Amino acid sequence: MIRLFKHYIPYPLLLLGLLDFALLTVAAELSWIVRAGQIGMDVGSIYDRPAPILSFAIALEFALIAVGVYSADALQSLKFAAARILVAISLGVIFLSIMAFVMPGITLWRSNSLYAMVISILLLMGVRILLGTMLDSDVFKRRLLILGAGERANRVAKLAAKQESGFIVAGYVNMNEGPAIVREAIKRGDIRNLPQHVIDLEVSEVVLALEERRNSLPVADLLTIKTTGVHVNDMSSFLERETGRVDLDTVNPSWFIFSDGFSSGRRISTAFKRSFDIFLSLALLLLTGPIILIFAILIKIESRGGAFFHQERVGLYGQKFYIPKLRSMRADAEVEGRAVWASKNDPRITRIGNFIRKVRIDELPQAWSVLKGEMSFVGPRPERPQFVDDLQTKMPFYAERHMVKPGITGWAQINYPYGASIEDSRHKLEYDLYYAKNYTPFLDILILLQTIRVVLWPEGAR
Repeated sequence: MIRLFKHYIPYPLLLLGLLDFALLTVAAELSWIVRAGQIGMDVGSIYDRPAPILSFAIALEFALIAVGVYSADALQSLKFAAARILVAISLGVIFLSIMAFVMPGITLWRSNSLYAMVISILLLMGVRILLGTMLDSDVFKRRLLILGAGERANRVAKLAAKQESGFIVAGYVNMNEGPAIVREAIKRGDIRNLPQHVIDLEVSEVVLALEERRNSLPVADLLTIKTTGVHVNDMSSFLERETGRVDLDTVNPSWFIFSDGFSSGRRISTAFKRSFDIFLSLALLLLTGPIILIFAILIKIESRGGAFFHQERVGLYGQKFYIPKLRSMRADAEVEGRAVWASKNDPRITRIGNFIRKVRIDELPQAWSVLKGEMSFVGPRPERPQFVDDLQTKMPFYAERHMVKPGITGWAQINYPYGASIEDSRHKLEYDLYYAKNYTPFLDILILLQTIRVVLWPEGAR
């Protein structure tokens, strides 16, 4: 993996993304050549104006990221990839066609979009047919040696067995911790020289998956291994990198204290985030104001009660505030204001409410909270005080999620389906902690793009 702005990206995905961008550039050039021949225009003149080509490649690359073309499912299924590529290219071309009215430099796409779409689909699908198996092969996967043979090592084995895994395990070493859960593990006593064993296996990383470090950590051997250029990683950091979340079963306070992260308080990042929030919230309120008004009227027609409701939530540093939402449940959904988890096929949800929940329209009024500064566009979803009080007693490090401003969308929302239980909240907390620890403007942009996928395919909405 390569780390870009504190976020890990697998090498195969990075290479595929760069290749896609190059192919989109080629598609734009080829479509221009075809169109220029039809209208009798000099082909060479396009190179004096690179805006049409670059705008096409950039817009469609962002669209590919937004709809999940680089997800594990898209890499493993050509049918899945084809569907997502078609949606991405359609969205990208529609965006360019609209922008062509305000940006004269890209007016080419008013008459050239069909050729560019067809050529792009052919090129992008062609490269996936040719390289699909290669991108998923062991050539791009890292070789690991796992020190440990217990439950933690078994968790690594389960991760490695997944098809989308970016690593393979070259071996396990039972560090005299007791009975081995991983049967193929070699006993530490059977290895004469651990550093040489690492070299013989040609591993690039050693992961400490020990159940108990106190008496089994081979400090001298690890120092030698480290100085030979092999990366040594602890279990918590390894899982954070591979899963994109902070694993609550393995972390401890010292890991949070000494590991890299939690630098979101830097002035430049904070100023950028706030400026971005103001601009985006104003734009969203202006663009979606008519939509909010229409559904507010429909809600009033369907059921008695107000179209909007304000609900108390816990925000930055534990401060309480009220968020506005379009009402999606009956007016008497909660007796005496008692907080109740939403459930699948919840009978309290109205017909209009069911629709606006699935397409996230009920969340649009929260842009007003973003504009006021109580929320951000990206961050952990703010929870209700009753739930927070309960969850803080049942989950470690729950309070740390309030060290960043809550958001309308977040890392947990694009990676984990809608959760309405203690266990779901635990999984979402792991993603929220990853975001709080590794926040950068780059991660915010990535989350906003991926939110488009969640809106278009709302399989997790309730």
